[in-house]
Amino acid sequence: MVAPQDNDRLEVGLQSSQSEERVVPLRLQKFLARAGVASRRGSEDLMTAGRVTVNGVVTTELGAKVDPLVDVVAVDGVPVLVAGAPVYLALHKPSGVVTTMSDPQGRPTVATLVPTDQYPGLFPVGRLDFETTGLLLFTTDGELSHRLLHPRWKVEKSYAVLADGRLDAKDIERLEVGIKLDDGLTAPAKARILDHRATNTLAEITITEGRKRQVRRMFSALSHPVIELHRVRFGPVELGMLGPSSWRHLSADEVTDLRRVTEMGE
Repeated sequence: MVAPQDNDRLEVGLQSSQSEERVVPLRLQKFLARAGVASRRGSEDLMTAGRVTVNGVVTTELGAKVDPLVDVVAVDGVPVLVAGAPVYLALHKPSGVVTTMSDPQGRPTVATLVPTDQYPGLFPVGRLDFETTGLLLFTTDGELSHRLLHPRWKVEKSYAVLADGRLDAKDIERLEVGIKLDDGLTAPAKARILDHRATNTLAEITITEGRKRQVRRMFSALSHPVIELHRVRFGPVELGMLGPSSWRHLSADEVTDLRRVTEMGE
């Protein structure tokens, strides 16, 4: 059976351990049958009923083929998972947790918050500071992770920032033009003020770089140090209503969008 909606899972391919018997591409109904969704005939019925999508597009043609290492297949909007396929997760990282899979100092790590026993080789895509909260992606897909972090693809990362003092239009302009830090001028950012409070400002900033503690350093350069920092978006993936310390599988559409912004599989 297809996985239920409340345990949304993703499949982007069937990986064989260097088996010479592996054939790519596969007929879509054969792929679905291998994944345990239904029998070959049952899979064909799902296709003709318009319940199967490949990379977000409804596919009814029985002769359609997929590359299990590239294409994202879903039934009724629920991604299909095959053992050994690349895995993509979103975690709502809480404060006070280190973004490493192990820590020699014995501090709590994000490894305890995601199913590493179920998915060996899972690792975080980039880092969030010890005190920073919000969206942290995990995967077993090394190539996609590399591209998401590489400056060539300029993948956006958005943060909600509670900053000390009252930011003004000139501060926003400086963020958007670029801030001179000790390791060089930052790339232009997108920024806006969300709310002025009695002694601080709630703002949003979107950057395309990944320098160490970059957002905190940018606001410190404005003499408005960060009080709280929370990542709400990484590329096309949003944190949404995911609770602190909780994780979920990315949807088929989300992975397709991640591959699109990094020019993979095009």
